Amino acid sequence: MSAVPSEKIEPKIIQPGGLLAILGGGQLGRMMAMAARTMGYHVRVMDPEQACPASFVADETIVGRWDDADAARRLASGADAVTLEIEQIGVDALAQVAQMAPLRPGVEPIRIIQDKTLQKIWLAESGFPVGPFRIVCEEMDLHHAVPGLGGRVYLKIGRGGYDGRGQARIGFDGAAAEEHIVAAWKSIGARPAVAEQALDLDFEISVMASRNPAGEVRSFPAARNHHENQILAWSVLPAGIPAELESRAESLVSDIIAKLGIEGMLCVEMFVTRKGELLVNELAPRPHNSYHQSERGCVTSQFEQAVRAVCNLPLGDTALITPAAIVNLLGEVWLDREPDFAAALKVAGVRLHLYEKHTPRAGRKMGHLSATGDTAEEALERVLDAKSRL
Repeated sequence: MSAVPSEKIEPKIIQPGGLLAILGGGQLGRMMAMAARTMGYHVRVMDPEQACPASFVADETIVGRWDDADAARRLASGADAVTLEIEQIGVDALAQVAQMAPLRPGVEPIRIIQDKTLQKIWLAESGFPVGPFRIVCEEMDLHHAVPGLGGRVYLKIGRGGYDGRGQARIGFDGAAAEEHIVAAWKSIGARPAVAEQALDLDFEISVMASRNPAGEVRSFPAARNHHENQILAWSVLPAGIPAELESRAESLVSDIIAKLGIEGMLCVEMFVTRKGELLVNELAPRPHNSYHQSERGCVTSQFEQAVRAVCNLPLGDTALITPAAIVNLLGEVWLDREPDFAAALKVAGVRLHLYEKHTPRAGRKMGHLSATGDTAEEALERVLDAKSRL
């Protein structure tokens, strides 16, 4: 007697009215929660701070450290799906969540991405284009790596570093003397890191892709990004790059999100060298700072798309409606005097987005300004003009 073929079980669609849980309650969690609430979902977040930015728009806030498995279980209890807005969640806590509710993205993609040493090795071994690098686990590794990478190196801590934290530059102020290498190693806490060769860059772009459990994949147009002190200063859509490069970048991101098996969002930051090489810099399995302007410029914002992907709804149209740009507002804006928001909002097409963070600190993202325009250049000019008036 022949066996009856088993039917393929289609992933469940989580209808509005369901409970979406988010690991992390920062500004990305806040804006994701706002999109989810607009679509009729209930939202629960977990964060080390009770008064985190997302707490003001969520139904419930669970207080817990990123490695707090008990808090993670309470977050997942009764949730229809769990996602994240920060990848630095303990693997044990993630595993606990995955046993209780669909975790999107899953444990393994997050484990790879949250450690830059694992992430870089995975990219290289998977055949994706990356710049020359070395993994350094002790100081002597770094002494060997710097000359092997041409003497000018960016050192990035494996776990925990972001927005310029946990990074050091070697060899940019002359010869990479031994004492500079020692100082750089100490500055990152003498912990495993990636040493990357400084590249001859033309510019930087990112591409955001989404994939739902049904297997549908959509990419947003590429964004052009500008960093200052390793922190994103501004980003603009469209990136204004040749169609061939745009197509190559979107294809690369689609391949990465499929190979990782991510259900949710994946932003891939990329370098474009003066030789025209397209190289992967870093991955982020969540909404991303460089796509905040999608709220203004695209048919579907990255935050609505995140909700659609996690809930297994059809993914939204990512087409660009109008050029749009954002500029970050860091804590420095508040340190000298109270910002003049009225002056900034006099600029045509500009909107203000604040995250309800109550303690400004240098380098801390407190909010952003966004602007639209007839061209990418006009949108960027408007948003930079608005910031200058603060």
